[in-house]
Amino acid sequence: MDSLSQKHIESSSLQITIILMAALATTVFGFLAIGIGSSEKLGFLNTAKIILGYCGGTPTDFDIIWRLRFPRILMGVVAGVSLAVAGALMQGCLGNPLVSPLTLGVASGASLGASLAIIAGVSIVAVPELAIVANSFLFSLIVVAIIIQLGKYRSVSAESYILVGIAITFICGAIVSTLTYFASDAELSQLTHWSFGSLSRTNLVTTVLITVAIVILLPTAMVWAWDLNALSVGGDEFAITTGVNPATMRRNILILTAFMTSLIIAFTGMIGFVGLAAPHMARIVVGNDFRKLIPCSGVFGAFLMLFADTVGRTLFAPIVIPVGVMLSVIGGPFFMYLLLARRGR
Repeated sequence: MDSLSQKHIESSSLQITIILMAALATTVFGFLAIGIGSSEKLGFLNTAKIILGYCGGTPTDFDIIWRLRFPRILMGVVAGVSLAVAGALMQGCLGNPLVSPLTLGVASGASLGASLAIIAGVSIVAVPELAIVANSFLFSLIVVAIIIQLGKYRSVSAESYILVGIAITFICGAIVSTLTYFASDAELSQLTHWSFGSLSRTNLVTTVLITVAIVILLPTAMVWAWDLNALSVGGDEFAITTGVNPATMRRNILILTAFMTSLIIAFTGMIGFVGLAAPHMARIVVGNDFRKLIPCSGVFGAFLMLFADTVGRTLFAPIVIPVGVMLSVIGGPFFMYLLLARRGR
């Protein structure tokens, strides 16, 4: 075996080890986060004992652990993984490091759906508790479907999808602005609270169902790892010579990422930083090999989400800062530091 092959094997082994260690650290931090909260009685040790069955807890203790904390932590992991993987896929298929799951109109569509439900009272379901969720999910998918169709009229290049997405974003933003102009104070407050992003809006059953759906979709993301590698190496022309159809691949990836992102933000609200930052942080560790970049992005996304949410709900307890705000406050400077440090080397 030549020295180049040996270095590649050693580098790959080190990268896989880092991914596994990051996944283990995220899992441990998730268990620690379950034991962190405003209840002084349910610290980490008492929570661990109740979960492991070493001591019995009161019905209130079980409600706090299994109905409040555990769904929040599980939703944080699932949301972080989904948005980060979607960001890595979008950046790869469109060849633009500034693309995120919320760039191509997913966020604007969800915001439009939520605005219609909150301000105009227009919803696809009659149940008030599900109106915002259903509208956000449907309209985000509709916007992405429009972007994919309109992108074909100009060309099937990556730039077309981005430009059409920007145009749709402005249109949806204008409609939302018009609705908010006529909204009452209560409606404005509800819409603003929804737009901040939060992990506390789902119950245990809903969170488990979302988790099952995302777990089913995630293996599909790995199917395009080789195709994305070919696309990142030499662009569309090189990818075509290897048997990859860039137009079909982009359409399929955009459909997958739109569905994953819509499923998350319909319940959590606007959480966009993870999908942009986590893939960049993963590239610093594993490079541009999508076979490792996709799972590494998911692990980093889960950790970022859990860390930001834990800090947000404990820093000024009992006041809870929304996770979307904390991600920008904590992640923004850290992300900038990583990029500048990498540039300096």
